[in-house]
Amino acid sequence: MKKVFLSIMCLSLLAACTNQNSTVTENSTDTQELATVASVDTANAPVFKFEKEVYDFGEIKEGEKVTYDFKFKNIGNSPLIISSATATCGCTIPEYPKEPVAPGAEGLIRVVFNSAGKAGMQNKIVSITANTVPSLTELNILGNVLAPN
Repeated sequence: MKKVFLSIMCLSLLAACTNQNSTVTENSTDTQELATVASVDTANAPVFKFEKEVYDFGEIKEGEKVTYDFKFKNIGNSPLIISSATATCGCTIPEYPKEPVAPGAEGLIRVVFNSAGKAGMQNKIVSITANTVPSLTELNILGNVLAPN
């Protein structure tokens, strides 16, 4: 009985090993195909070129709002499409173009920071997701918010 049980276990392990090799081969082929597609997209991908990626607003009084326009140009070879722009907290609101930005064209991302309840040094990050390589670009707005007397 022990021999039959051991034989069944050995066959099960052998079958599992055979299936695992098959999966690895399929995945490696998929990876090679994805690498080829990625290299083609990289050559023709749109590219952000920002005038500034960090804006220091200096010192402001708590409760004031700061607005800054991050100007950029698409220096790539295809239309730049921004799919989202998010900030690290609700006190910072980014606005971005919803239409594609053609190669050679310019655009802007407006960021509004509300300092209400935010005394002290601030560094807010705005994450831009677009069809660029890499797909994530970060902008910073920073400064010191002075507490009321």
